[in-house]
Amino acid sequence: MKLKRISLLRVHYMPKQLTPGILYVSEKFGTASHLCACGCGLTVTTPITANRWSFTAGANGPTLRPSVGNWEQPCRTHYIIDDGDVLWCESWTPEEVLAGRAREKAKRDAYYDKLYAPWYRRLWNWLKGLFMQ
Repeated sequence: MKLKRISLLRVHYMPKQLTPGILYVSEKFGTASHLCACGCGLTVTTPITANRWSFTAGANGPTLRPSVGNWEQPCRTHYIIDDGDVLWCESWTPEEVLAGRAREKAKRDAYYDKLYAPWYRRLWNWLKGLFMQ
């Protein structure tokens, strides 16, 4: 049974057993978990960090970005959780999965390069920002 809606439950620790149709979010530990929206029973865990997934709580339900792609699982589902709605996306080819992973890795690498850049590069970028506006 494919889900159409997912509600939010904020938790401190993830429960041992998850209930279908609920996105469990532990903001303290920066983690979200839910059962796969296709109904296969797979537990999907996503890290909520600046360079991985983002989570917002809207009036109608949670939003989780980017999409969830269970490419290594038999169900191979692909969906987005948007304001509590499960938006089903097209399945990706193996080439698209590899390209998507490469894009995400490049995005993470750029994030950490910027975060851990030497002090002189951070200073130079800050000074450029002052004068380039």
